Amino acid sequence: MQGVDAVGRSGDDEGEARFDEDRGVYAISVAAEMVGLGVQTLRVYEARGLLAPERTPGGTRRYSAGDVERLRRIAALLDAGLNLAGIGMVLALQDENARLRRERADRVEGRGGR
Repeated sequence: MQGVDAVGRSGDDEGEARFDEDRGVYAISVAAEMVGLGVQTLRVYEARGLLAPERTPGGTRRYSAGDVERLRRIAALLDAGLNLAGIGMVLALQDENARLRRERADRVEGRGGR
């Protein structure tokens, strides 16, 4: 039987635990502190469509490890001189590239590694 603990690790009854990097576990204040940004900055990034944290039934944002990594990429791109519109384009291209790589890997695995 599978379960997920409070920090986003999933596992089975035998004690095997895997971290689920897509599960929102961090409050906005914690995520902001982890990346050295302000809470309002994270809200602006969400409003601009740069990330989409999970929401609890009550509407509270919950950031995943993947969201935190995305915030770090946003900060690095800002440091490199890109504006938010440019960052949105770069992130979209990176996401598409990752999706295509996964599809290609799935096809290769389906053909026996050829």
